[in-house]
Amino acid sequence: MENVEVRFFAAARAATKIEQITVDSATLLEILATCIATYPELERVIPQCSFLIDGTVNHDSSLVIKGGSQVDVLPKFAGG
Repeated sequence: MENVEVRFFAAARAATKIEQITVDSATLLEILATCIATYPELERVIPQCSFLIDGTVNHDSSLVIKGGSQVDVLPKFAGG
């Protein structure tokens, strides 16, 4: 199985206390579940987040994220 890099920003980074994690390729929903299982504090942040897959906004949690891809977890930012 190929790996996906998940990068955390702002409140997501504060919840995980890390900048990134490497997980197995899966759907976005499965990847987020893996991240929450590893970093339970992330569960309160995820509902407020947007997700970029290789730099493109994604709203489909059933999308299979291919190995070698990058997922950015972006909470809402204050101020605009």
